[in-house]
Amino acid sequence: MIRAETIPSCICGSRNFSPVFVYEAPPDGEIQFDFSTSGGYHREVLRCERCGHFISVHEMDDRRLYDGQYVNSTYGQNGLRTAFDRIVSLDPTKSDNQGRVRRILEFSRQHFTADAARGRPSLLDVGSGLCVFPYRMKAEGWDCTALDPDPRSVRHAEEVAGVTGICGDFMAVDIGRTFDLVSFNKVLEHVKNPVDMLAKARNYLKADGFVYVELPDGEAAVYEGPGREEFFIEHHHIFSFASLAVLAAAAGFSATVVERLREPSTKFTLRGFLKPVSPVESPVAWS
Repeated sequence: MIRAETIPSCICGSRNFSPVFVYEAPPDGEIQFDFSTSGGYHREVLRCERCGHFISVHEMDDRRLYDGQYVNSTYGQNGLRTAFDRIVSLDPTKSDNQGRVRRILEFSRQHFTADAARGRPSLLDVGSGLCVFPYRMKAEGWDCTALDPDPRSVRHAEEVAGVTGICGDFMAVDIGRTFDLVSFNKVLEHVKNPVDMLAKARNYLKADGFVYVELPDGEAAVYEGPGREEFFIEHHHIFSFASLAVLAAAAGFSATVVERLREPSTKFTLRGFLKPVSPVESPVAWS
């Protein structure tokens, strides 16, 4: 049983949750972390009764998850290059990343006005991991910067993907420049306070820049049961259509476009194109 005082408020402010799943052992396929395999595994997924957002709560000590343990457990000590090569060589119809790049380029063409003085569009990818996304965006002519807390991922970004790398915690570093696009691809669900992280992106956007987010879609995944990867232990948050819009608004953005998709990898995903709030709001395009 999770103690009530350890359950946080939802990102919408509600404290009214309904139980969805209870785990007494890691589900099949979940990454094996030191903190979650040393005994005493108990975890619950709860759903907000107001906005449909899901939270994963437990009392295991995961504070050092991103101090190297995530990369070790996910890719092994030397597996970054192997995983990178496998993904970039995928047939485009089987690649989540190819669809992501295609959709962002399409939105960018509609969003940015033609301006010869703009030069190469710029990207800051937060939590870049394998760096497959910045690598592809660089091939499309973008000036790409990859930020990750693990120095191995940053070396990989620079030496293999060929993009600028910054090592550090996004909430602590001062990047010192602005970008046309800041992206969070499957990142915000991994932090306990996604609102603060998303809000900080405003500091690094050019005047007409935008943010792109991808988040696990709990509303779709829940119907396939507790074994879905969207509900694995590394995800503190699993989103709904409504909670993505709540997240954006709480961080000072307007969710201009929100889309639901089932990716080639079978992940249930919500993606959103967010613009900083201005006096005139655009309607949300739900699809």
